[in-house]
Amino acid sequence: MELLSVIRRWHYRDRFSIREISRRTGLSRNTVRKYLRSDSVEPKFNIPDRPSRLDPYADKLSHMLRQEAGKSRKQKRTIKQLHADLVALGYDGSYNRVAAFARDWKAARLREQKTAGHGVFVPLAFMAGEAFQFDWSEDWAIISGERTKLQVAHFKLSYSRAFVLRAYPQQTHEMLFDAHNHAFRVLGGVPRRGIYDNMRTAVDKVGRGKERQVNARFSAMVSHFLFEAEFCNPASGWEKGQVEKNVQDTRHRLWQPTPSFPSLAALNDWLETRCQELWAQTPHGSHPGMISDAWSEEAQHLMPLPRPFDGFVEYAKRVSPTCLIHLERNRYSVPASFANRPVSVRVYPERIVVAGEGQVICEHRRVFARSHQRKSTTTVFDWRHYLAVIQRKPGALRNGAPFAELPLAFRALQQRMLKTPGGDREMVEILALVLQHDEQAVLTAVELALEAGAPTKTHILNLLHRLIDGKPIDPPVVKPPNALTLTSEPQANVERYDALRQAREARHAS
Repeated sequence: MELLSVIRRWHYRDRFSIREISRRTGLSRNTVRKYLRSDSVEPKFNIPDRPSRLDPYADKLSHMLRQEAGKSRKQKRTIKQLHADLVALGYDGSYNRVAAFARDWKAARLREQKTAGHGVFVPLAFMAGEAFQFDWSEDWAIISGERTKLQVAHFKLSYSRAFVLRAYPQQTHEMLFDAHNHAFRVLGGVPRRGIYDNMRTAVDKVGRGKERQVNARFSAMVSHFLFEAEFCNPASGWEKGQVEKNVQDTRHRLWQPTPSFPSLAALNDWLETRCQELWAQTPHGSHPGMISDAWSEEAQHLMPLPRPFDGFVEYAKRVSPTCLIHLERNRYSVPASFANRPVSVRVYPERIVVAGEGQVICEHRRVFARSHQRKSTTTVFDWRHYLAVIQRKPGALRNGAPFAELPLAFRALQQRMLKTPGGDREMVEILALVLQHDEQAVLTAVELALEAGAPTKTHILNLLHRLIDGKPIDPPVVKPPNALTLTSEPQANVERYDALRQAREARHAS
């Protein structure tokens, strides 16, 4: 390049002859003439056609690449596998040469089809209130002193880029529905369209193109909030790139260092507050001002928020003879009247509700298994569910597992009752009072009876009826009138009885 520039300057600017240029550069005059006659200012060199060991197998490799191009992403063979197939056919060249051939073949195919390859995108623009994007991520937090893996739901408005996070133990239907309820509450309304990937909690089957067989419960939620659900093409995360980027950004902003909270509810309260703080601290990028400024504008274009969606998942279960139902490697108690009968279990993110005969019969706090390697089963008892059983079998009260968590007043009463004959049945009758009366009133009556030192069924019933009727437990002191005042107060002197006994013995002796 530099020599060509010198030759052109000497000839066209300084008017040197070709002989003089040849003498100064040492090049032949024919070479100098060739450079000067060329219209190009850059030298071009002919690349020799060197034979390659891959040439005899080029047609075969092109055929193999055409076959792989028609397969799905998961069924395509890698270039290493194609290289191994060529080696089996007798090819003794390197893998790099096969990879270079494949790259050139794919580039030529794209030019032929007039299409763009991977990594080429079209920038997107959204109107206010038009759409939101949703995605899940896995992150870690310390909950109650234990390092716990969480499934985090990410919502992001496509126009204002306001985002909301909420953490859950699992990626299940009830968690997804609860996340939508909280996200729309924080965002102040519902956009007209939602963009999702093909998650199993929403899509039962992926068809050709944009055809999707959507889950029935997910469709019910979409119909409740009145937005349209749109699903990306498989393995095309860039179609919801805003929320994908949000997953990366919040991982550095919120999850590093690992947050520590006493409960999952406390973590979610902090996430909600922290997200709103970040709205006011993060520039929008495409619009002047912060995310909070754009959100204030977009909130006016969102659809009004309806009542929360009742996002439970329902299962049919059969109650065991021990009045238990099994759910997710855990067991929950059910009233004894439904033993050996079918019930309906409605699962929410934090609780389960058991329904039978068209009415709710009990409710429990939901228990999660933290590890798939855990072999033990957690059983959640409610001792009230077994009162009908111990009325027929009072002896089961002594070692009954459901009664290990009785209130302190009942446990103190039980320890005293079981020491007396018939105490089992009397204790059962006292516990059965909670079926007809308020449990707190029964507990108060038991506590008063224990303080008085007379923990009997009759005394407890008397105190309970006084509490229910509103009568005072301790009657007021009655002051007698003066006319009833004794002239001589009686004395508590037991020696008088000894005197009478001695007089009687003396009389018999006479």
